[in-house]
Amino acid sequence: MANEKALSEKQAIVAALAEKLKNASAGVFVDYSGTTVAVDTAMRRAMRQAGVEYSVIKNTLTRFAANQTGFEALDPFLNGPTALAISYSDPVAPAKIICEYAGKKDSTMKIKIGFVEGKIIPEAEIKALADLPSKETLVAQVLGTMVAPITGLVTVLNANIRGLAVALSAIAEKKSENAA
Repeated sequence: MANEKALSEKQAIVAALAEKLKNASAGVFVDYSGTTVAVDTAMRRAMRQAGVEYSVIKNTLTRFAANQTGFEALDPFLNGPTALAISYSDPVAPAKIICEYAGKKDSTMKIKIGFVEGKIIPEAEIKALADLPSKETLVAQVLGTMVAPITGLVTVLNANIRGLAVALSAIAEKKSENAA
């Protein structure tokens, strides 16, 4: 009886984890061994603020969930202490925060592997993803490049109109001098 209860609890955990893996836009698996409580607390706070879900997971249960969602390639990385940071909306946020904390000189955290939009990505691609500017910065850059030609056109038109006004003023001044 107790075994059936434990089994059904584990099946529920696997089903919930499989659902998270399916619905997440991105995730990063890390080895958190040796991470201090202070660093872990600060990192969890940063993740909550960014809307990233971070939890320590059992490798066996994760393996079952990964197989259900088509992430069989995760299997070799699911050993040792494993935590998962996932985001449902911002695919850059988990990578950015994990890389920030893993990159500190006294950090013992190691990036194992990650995924973005259903595709497994290695550590190098996770770091490249973390180096991307934020979504807001990218939007601002795109808008800036769209506005620049319009601003240039307005400047040119204003210069032409200003030149025309100066020329007309000079002609009017010359005519008034000739008339006088």
